[in-house]
Amino acid sequence: MKVKDVVCNMTIEDSAAAGKSEFQGEIYYFCNLNCKQKFDQDPAKYLRTSESVEALPQIIVKPDKSDLPEAVVKKIDLPVSGMSCASCAVTIEKALKHADGVAGASVNFASQKASVTFDASKVDATKLAETIRSAGYEVAEDSITLSIKGMHCASCVSKVEKGLQRVPGVLAANANISTEKADVKFIPDSVSPTDLIKAVQAVGYDAEITQIDADQQDREQKERERHLKTLFRKMTFSAVFSVIILILSITDLFPFAKSIPEQWRFLMLFLLTTPVLLFSGSQFYVSAWKALKHKSADMNTLIAMGTGAAFLYSMVATFVPSFLPENMRHVYFDTTAVIITLILVGRFLEARAKGQTSEAIRKLIGLQAKTARVIRDGKEIDLPIEQVISGDIIFVRPGEKIPVDGVILEGRSSVDESMITGESMPVHKNIGDEVIGATINKTGAFKMKATKVGKDTLLSQIIKLVQEAQGSKAPIQRLADVIAGIFVPVVIALATLAFFIWLIWGPAPSLTYALVTFVTVLIIACPCALGLATPTSIMVGTGKGAENGILIKNAEALEIAHKTRIVVLDKTGTITEGNPRVTDIIKTDQLDKDEVLALAASVETNSEHALAEAIVKAAKAKELKLAETKNFNAIPGMGVVAEINGSKILLGNEKLMREQGLSPEKYSEAMNAFSQTGKTAILVAFADKIVGIIAIADVVKSDSKEAIQKLHELGLEVVMLTGDNEKTAAAIAQQMDIDRYFAEVMPGDKANYVKSLQEEGKIVAMVGDGINDAPALAQADIGIAMGSGTDVAIESGDITLMKSSLHDVVKAIKLSRATMRNIKQNLFGSFIYNSLGIPIAAGTLYPVLGILLSPIIAAAAMAASSVTVVTNALRLRRVKL
Repeated sequence: MKVKDVVCNMTIEDSAAAGKSEFQGEIYYFCNLNCKQKFDQDPAKYLRTSESVEALPQIIVKPDKSDLPEAVVKKIDLPVSGMSCASCAVTIEKALKHADGVAGASVNFASQKASVTFDASKVDATKLAETIRSAGYEVAEDSITLSIKGMHCASCVSKVEKGLQRVPGVLAANANISTEKADVKFIPDSVSPTDLIKAVQAVGYDAEITQIDADQQDREQKERERHLKTLFRKMTFSAVFSVIILILSITDLFPFAKSIPEQWRFLMLFLLTTPVLLFSGSQFYVSAWKALKHKSADMNTLIAMGTGAAFLYSMVATFVPSFLPENMRHVYFDTTAVIITLILVGRFLEARAKGQTSEAIRKLIGLQAKTARVIRDGKEIDLPIEQVISGDIIFVRPGEKIPVDGVILEGRSSVDESMITGESMPVHKNIGDEVIGATINKTGAFKMKATKVGKDTLLSQIIKLVQEAQGSKAPIQRLADVIAGIFVPVVIALATLAFFIWLIWGPAPSLTYALVTFVTVLIIACPCALGLATPTSIMVGTGKGAENGILIKNAEALEIAHKTRIVVLDKTGTITEGNPRVTDIIKTDQLDKDEVLALAASVETNSEHALAEAIVKAAKAKELKLAETKNFNAIPGMGVVAEINGSKILLGNEKLMREQGLSPEKYSEAMNAFSQTGKTAILVAFADKIVGIIAIADVVKSDSKEAIQKLHELGLEVVMLTGDNEKTAAAIAQQMDIDRYFAEVMPGDKANYVKSLQEEGKIVAMVGDGINDAPALAQADIGIAMGSGTDVAIESGDITLMKSSLHDVVKAIKLSRATMRNIKQNLFGSFIYNSLGIPIAAGTLYPVLGILLSPIIAAAAMAASSVTVVTNALRLRRVKL
């Protein structure tokens, strides 16, 4: 396989499937759709630009068909229902990892999702869903109906069904030629209606949506509400019966209960407890049975064993009392009912609190427009946003949300982009300017061409990024996962051990004491708090970041960021505006200022360097006539060389001039003067003589110095990388109060400088623009891309800042520190709870203080532990950044 060029951090397997384009008889494969779009707009310019930049971060491959890899690695997020604790997540994770074709799996208990990386040539979404179901859990499904045009026979039906079934995430597709419709079942969030329409079009038919289930608009919210209603109904039912059961059980408080004959009272308690067990508690027993069938155990196993043991013992005491010694004929129906009630109360409060951790995602989804006014066949029609396709012409009126990403064709306006950038001031837009879906058109009406729709829009990418981050696992969670994986069997063993110790050595009635400790240990030892400790904080933390324009790619990045000790800043576009302009021109006797500028601009039209663009802009502003150049050559770190009318022209630094045999010494004083004020000075030589100097300045951002000061206040060392000469770099470093700087750094060497800083034994964060700085971003422990939300920036950095402001670097690090502090609080509380709770439940305090913990108190403590962890995580929403 020939690698044509290096331009994204993805595998060749990925690239072979992402997209392809043809140019001059050759096929180019892309791993990134953004790169493909740029290539399609101007292939020659794209390839020329790529070849002039060293070690960019993506891959374009030009393979023969025989070279294409068989494996196609894909990733999918599956919404899982039925998980009740961290050990459930471990069980599902193990099942998926053992499935054929699965390369990796991560199951998040808090977000109730399984992220699976798999070989699409060996396994599909349907088989992955079956694997999860076989482990005793469910995968959520959605359905949609498409109207299909052009089907004429059974062969057409087969082609449509196969085309739909090839879409990753589609579980089933059934087409009907008589109704000309296709019913599709798919995994939510992994498939969009646009994907399904494209799949039908790819096999030669037209499709449109005829039915959109209202639940699809916010499936997770609807599912959460349904789950909460079910929990509330079961909790209320159980609570009402438990109150009656308690009244009949606590005869010291309710004397009238004593008047009922004991065996009749036991029978009444049995009749009242059984409905609680069958209706409110059935879920625990069903889940425990499913886990047992798969040779695993979870929290439901503990609850089922604890309440089941108490209920069975009570049944024996009720129906065959002669089987037990007279002093052991007690019933624990109240324990069974109240434990189930308290656990349901805890789950209800936990579920309601967990719903708030996804608030950021719901806000982002709520930003999306629902319809678009599309112009087709000369008519304006309102279409659901799902039916807009790339290339559609859309009319946007004042006050409306821009439906998708696109380019303005007619008209002008001011657009409120605060949902993306956080900037409150509207941005003026003219013909040719890009607009972003979900931003708000403030003043004028315009027509735009849709360039990105569905999951390709910037907002969809942001939502996906936040969802992936919320579903990922931080390194600190590994310990909790390991413990959760062995926790339940260990607890069962400890409960059994406590039972026999009390039975053999306990005081009379020993069986009663043994049963109480057995049930109490099982109930109090809930791994829920441990399982929720990390993911809930991650979900809230990444959501908080998204609300502030800080996109965190994964939980690992959020964890590592708080350890940062050195922040490396690229100068251009990070510390400065990134829009340099010509400030001074010094001429010699041979040419005047305009002639010097015209010569320089003639050469720089061949370059796409930021300084070259400044020179060309200055020449165009003066309407200077530019000459034709030949043999253009860029010399990294020094400048450029070309020919005009057979004479060599040089633009660059003193080093370039010396290498070309010219003496720049007499201009050193002027060069130094420019450098000391932070300006970049370029020598211009023509026909073997230096004919002038052009000074270019990139204005420092107004908030850069203040942000760097705040980084210092966080105890961080700030380092600057720049291609400027030593004196210019020193001037900017002094002006910005930067601790260290490296000057005259060539683009390909930035990563090496980052590596050298890492060798000092410190965690290094690199802040750059997300394109030219990509190798350095990849090398750093944390790459922070200031790309104003561009596609490439989102892919390049571990953290992407939607605003190009260094203040957001400060916010990102503060958020990381706050999140990690919150996680440690949760983990500490969880470990302490179980470390103290289990021994107390086993009766260690009884020999000293005569205290034996009640199973009912154990259930209340267990419920409270989970709610406490989630509530503590929610405090992150109030953190001030």
